[in-house]
Amino acid sequence: MAKKLEYSQRTFEWRMRDMLHLFFLLVALYYLIAYVPNNIWQNESLQLAATLSVIGIWRYLWWFTHFVRAQIFGLLVFPSKRRQSDELWENGWRPGHLYFMMTTYRENKDLTEKVLMSILREARSVGVPTKLFVGSGDSYDEKIIENFLEQHAHDIDFKTVIIRQNKPGKRFAIGLVLRAMSRHGVGGDDPVVFMDGDSILGHDCMRKCLPFFAMDENLQALTTDEKVIVVEGPNWIRTWLNMRFAQRHLAMQSHALSNKVLTLTGRMSVFRAANVVKHDFIRTVEADYLDHWLWHEFRFLSGDDKSTWYWLLRAGANMYYIPDALVTTVERIEGNGRERMVQNLLRWSGNVLRNGARAIALGPRHVGPFTWWCIVDQRIAMWTTLIGPMGALMLSIFVDPLMLLVYLVWVLATRTLLSLFLYPYAGRIFVTFPFFLFINQLLNSMVKIYLVFRLPKQRWMNRGNQRSAHTANGATDTFRNYMARYLTTFWITIMAFALLIYLGILKQLPL
Repeated sequence: MAKKLEYSQRTFEWRMRDMLHLFFLLVALYYLIAYVPNNIWQNESLQLAATLSVIGIWRYLWWFTHFVRAQIFGLLVFPSKRRQSDELWENGWRPGHLYFMMTTYRENKDLTEKVLMSILREARSVGVPTKLFVGSGDSYDEKIIENFLEQHAHDIDFKTVIIRQNKPGKRFAIGLVLRAMSRHGVGGDDPVVFMDGDSILGHDCMRKCLPFFAMDENLQALTTDEKVIVVEGPNWIRTWLNMRFAQRHLAMQSHALSNKVLTLTGRMSVFRAANVVKHDFIRTVEADYLDHWLWHEFRFLSGDDKSTWYWLLRAGANMYYIPDALVTTVERIEGNGRERMVQNLLRWSGNVLRNGARAIALGPRHVGPFTWWCIVDQRIAMWTTLIGPMGALMLSIFVDPLMLLVYLVWVLATRTLLSLFLYPYAGRIFVTFPFFLFINQLLNSMVKIYLVFRLPKQRWMNRGNQRSAHTANGATDTFRNYMARYLTTFWITIMAFALLIYLGILKQLPL
């Protein structure tokens, strides 16, 4: 009888120090609520209190909906599918072949070898002919890969094909690799693992993922849980990334309940081979573009995972999330990390905005009502997030300076409550989560509002500091930049003016 597979899931780590920090935070919050004069319910600010209450109830009920759906998925739906997956594997199901598609660009030698070791380990565990296709941008990576595999891959049916890209950019590298895979006869239902050169596969990752393709013939792609290790960089950015990945872990399970996800993570996702060798799929990855009313046609620089997602979404395919399969990514943050944080938000938010409008255009019937509304909500939230801080700032300037303090206490209380639900997905208590939640929401909102009128503005610091080619300095682009600046100022001014009227501040101002 086959040995029962053991699967590791995220476990919660109780630390006395963390619990003490949380206790002191709750005590401090209690005294702030009890002793800070609560002027927010005065007549002058009653409108803001009502607005915050309505928006807060809406936002937090929506967030709680995700939490409940994630619990249903994690506790009820997924365990049943995991049992089916185990039975398939134990009864001998295997794919005919296993393919890896990895892109790399001047990665650290030690990291590359760890990534390759994880690929070899997974290939051995599956036990079928395996081929690794590498999209390379430099001979430095190629030598490391060739030398390592020559020493460690001789005992299994494992082949490697390295393709040197002839144009810069990850998208071109992926396109060249997919064309090479097509020439090598890749196709059918065999799984193709898309992964980056800094992604280390967790133990039994393939065993946990691959049987799901046999269980659902309409399943065309899946992605997994992910954690990040910051080997160079400040401690605060480690906490920020832990919070981001905890939010991701929760949201992905909620989305998967509808057999969809909102992104097929570029760090590691698995596809059916029949899709990835199609000409239209390849062209979408390597030359995806938008035709914008202001900027006209422009190509995407990053966000290949959003392009593959949109291609499958348009085809009506199922996409899934495997919460107990883990991939570890390694980050090296140079400097103080602030610029990298902002640049990551610019890249992630830009990818969301560039793909969101066309996904919404597919409609709720095609995309699915819940998934469609999630995409719509992303665009609404970037504006509603600013109502609270803008209103509190206005009241503190024109009515009572204490209003800003009262608002910040309210923010701390609500974000602490959200963090209590988020800690199980982070694996431990982080007392700074409430602060990072608010800062992340505020920065993300401002970044999205900046980008929504500047969609071609793209930069990718961790891929050779690539920038968008849309940087001409002619009269047309000068006009476009001024128009984008005008539109940003116009809509923020309209929002601020509407708040001044709504809060009753405008009629109190001397004219």
